Amino acid sequence: MIWEIVILAMIAAFLGMRLYSVLGRKAEHEEELIANRLERAQQEADAEADAQQNAAAPAGEPARTERAIAGFSPAIESGLRDIQAADRSFELLPFLEGAKGAYELVLEAFWRGDKEELRDLCDDDVYESFVAAIDDREANGLKLDNRLIRIEDETVHSAVLDGKIARIAVRFVADIASVTRDKDGNVVAGSLDDAIESRDIWTFSRDTRSSDPNWLLDETDAG
Repeated sequence: MIWEIVILAMIAAFLGMRLYSVLGRKAEHEEELIANRLERAQQEADAEADAQQNAAAPAGEPARTERAIAGFSPAIESGLRDIQAADRSFELLPFLEGAKGAYELVLEAFWRGDKEELRDLCDDDVYESFVAAIDDREANGLKLDNRLIRIEDETVHSAVLDGKIARIAVRFVADIASVTRDKDGNVVAGSLDDAIESRDIWTFSRDTRSSDPNWLLDETDAG
C-alpha cells in the first residue's frame, strides 16, 4: 500500500513537472510576444512623431535645425535659414560645438606662439594680426602663461549669407587666467590665481560651395 502511494506521488510529481515545464515555456513565449508587440508599437509611434516633426518643418530644412534656431531674433533666424538653404549639411548645434573647440584651440595656439596651428584655423587677415602680436611679444622677450579656465557661454551674435560665403558671429563668455612672464620666467603682469571674465565676439566663415566642412576664424572683436 505504501509503495503504491509512493509510486502515485512520484507519477503526480512527474506530471506536475511536465505541466509546469510546458506552461512555463508557453508563458515565457507569450511574454516575449507581448514585449515584441510593445517594442514595435513604440518604434512605430516614435517614427510617426519624427515624421510629423519633419512634415511641420519648411521644405528642405531638418526639424532638428528648426528647433535649434527657434528663439533667435528675426535677423539671426533669417541668416541661419539662408545658410542652411545654401549648405544642406549645416546644423547649428554641431557648429556651435565646433566654434567652442576652435575658440580654445586658437587661444592656446596664440598664447604659446604656434603660428603653424593658427594658419590652419584662421583666414589671412586674422592670421597676420596674430603673427604680428606674437612677433612683437617675442621681440620684447615676453611669454604668455595663460589658462582658459572655462567657457561659460557661447551663443550666436549674428548670421549672414554673403553671396556663397556663410558668416556666423559667436559671442563667447569665458574665464581666463592671464600671466605675462619675462625671458627669465619672472611674472611681469597678471596672476594664475585670479581668473578674469572675457567676452569676445568671433566671426567664423565658410564657402558653402566648398567640400571642406571646416570654418575659419574670420574676425575677432571684444564683446
